[in-house]
This record gives sequence, C-alpha cells and structure tokens, in this order.
Amino acid sequence: MSTDQRRPDTGNAAGRGESGPAAPPMGFRQALAEIRKGILVLWWSFFDWLAVISWKALLLVAFLGLVLGGFLGRPGPVLVLIIVSLIIKVVARGKRRAELTASEATRRAESEQLERAVLEARMAALQAQIEPHFLFNTLASIDQLILSDPPRASRMQQSLIRYLRSALPQMREPGRPALGQQVALSVAFLDIMGMRMEGRLQSVVNVPDGLKSAGFPSMMLQTLVENAIKHGLEPKPEGGRIEIGAEVVDGQLAVHVQDTGIGFMPKGEVGVGLANVRERLQALYGGRAELIISVPPAGGTCATIKVPYEVASTSAGT
Repeated sequence: MSTDQRRPDTGNAAGRGESGPAAPPMGFRQALAEIRKGILVLWWSFFDWLAVISWKALLLVAFLGLVLGGFLGRPGPVLVLIIVSLIIKVVARGKRRAELTASEATRRAESEQLERAVLEARMAALQAQIEPHFLFNTLASIDQLILSDPPRASRMQQSLIRYLRSALPQMREPGRPALGQQVALSVAFLDIMGMRMEGRLQSVVNVPDGLKSAGFPSMMLQTLVENAIKHGLEPKPEGGRIEIGAEVVDGQLAVHVQDTGIGFMPKGEVGVGLANVRERLQALYGGRAELIISVPPAGGTCATIKVPYEVASTSAGT
C-alpha cells in the first residue's frame, strides 16, 4: 500500500518536471520582432504623413511643438525633432512628387498611346473606305461598258452606289459599326470585282441575320476580301470562289473569309495589310482579339478575325 501511495506522488513530480513553470505568453525574440515591426510601421506612417502634409500645416505643428516644449522645459529635443522632420519633409516630398510624376506620366502615356492607335486606325479605315485607285478603276470600267455592254455598266454602277451608301455613313457615325454594315460593303465590293474579273469570281455569304447587329471594326472584313482577291484569285487564271462566314465561338465573334486561290504567301503587300489588321485589333481590343490565317484541306486560304461578341453601338446594316 505504501508503494502505491508513492506512485501518484512520483507521477505528479514527473508531470511538474515536464511542464515546469508556466511559459511566458511571448518569447523575448518574438517581442523584439513585434516591437521592431511596430516601429517600422510608425516610421513609414510618419514618413507618408510628412510627404502629404502641406508646409503651412507642418510649420504650424512645429510652432505648437516649440511652445509645448518650452512649457515642458524641453525645447532642445523638440527643436531637434522639428529640424529632422523638416529634412525628412524635403526628402519625402521629393519622393512623393517623383512617384506621382511617374504614375501620371505612365497613365498619360498609356492613354495617349491608345488614343493615338485608335485614331490612326480610324483614319486608316476612313482613307481605305473610298480608295481612289479602286474608284477610278471602277468608273473607268463603267465608262467602257457604257459603249460595249450598257446593261452590265448599269449593274456595275448600281453596285458602286451600294458600296458608297455602305461606306460613307461610317465616316459620320460614331461608335463601332455593325457586322451587317461591313458585310453589305464587302458584298457590293465583290459585285464590282466580279464584273471586272468577267466571271472568274464567285462569292458566297453565310452570315446569320442574328449576327449582323454584332459590333465589328470597320474595313477589316473588306481588307481580308481584297487580300483574297488580289493575292489569291486574280493570279489564278480560272479565278475561284470567296466565302464570307460568321459564327459565335466561346463568346467571341469569328468572321472568316475563305478563298480557293493560289494559297497564302506571307510577303509583299498582303503581309502589310494583315499586319495593319493585327495592329488595329491590338489597339482596339488588346489581347482579346486575334487574326488567324489557316490553309483549308481543299487549298486556298482562310483568314479569321475573332473579336469579343457585343452588340454594335450603331444601327446594323443589312
């Protein structure tokens, strides 16, 4: 029985030996780290306060500090603190001004770059909407056909009128034009080019009516059509076929121009035209739009522009 009575005492002693005295709520190093952290927070708060406070307010605070220091009989430390604060104010103000200047310059540069890119893209589009070379050639063709084939001359003139009716309003209307406007413009252009190529050009349009109200950048569709004709079909003796199509894929409007021409050759003027399209897409949409060039299994070229799907801010063309 005496042995059993000693065992609890031994266990309690062991337990006291293991636990020992109660540990402090915070270690010494941790306390120093917390104090250092607090000092740094106070310092940078004081630094930022000096950076934003006006000189008039700071001088008023300094005067009140001197009065208080004289009242407490400690003018020396207060004067040192004021001098240090003034020095820090100069440094902090310069740092603050540099940060604000850099931030404002960056914001202004980004804004000006975007505005300049959009303006240049719009001006390039407006200049391309009525290309003098295209108009002069079309009018010359109409003049020749008036003598040799008046009905055909009349059809070409009507196509030119439709083209101008689609192109001219876009110079005056603000906002992003509708896909329907761009399709109507390209169809009139294709009609004219079909008559000029004397039957070597066939065109098909597969654009659902529900997508014609979607916003689409001006002249991009016609740029693809012009490239397909000039660099794909015109060099081909028998000509070929162009298809314009549109669909919505993963929330994006995908508009394609596919031809049965000689195939894509990334050089010369076609490269410049496609580079211009890519630059305009980057300026208007950033990384949310793209131009994709692919080769269909049957040959030729397929150029696809993908932009975010949204309703146009102007009335849709038909």
